[in-house]
Amino acid sequence: MNLWPDGAVDQAKALHQSLSIGDRDWHRLKSNADRRGAELLAAAITQLLQNGERGDVEALTEQALGWIRRELKDPGCPHR
Repeated sequence: MNLWPDGAVDQAKALHQSLSIGDRDWHRLKSNADRRGAELLAAAITQLLQNGERGDVEALTEQALGWIRRELKDPGCPHR
């Protein structure tokens, strides 16, 4: 039995792809807490809709909340 409406998985994947921070934008957006939180929430939704491991969905959601609450921050690039 399919719990999700037709197209929901594809829409979730498209949202996650749209919100994912790519190589070209990484340095500009890596410290943006809202962007990081949104990316992780989209990943969690995608995992949930695809019957991913519940622990993975929870971990992604908790990490997203850490960014949204401003509890997490980008550690910066390591110095050589």
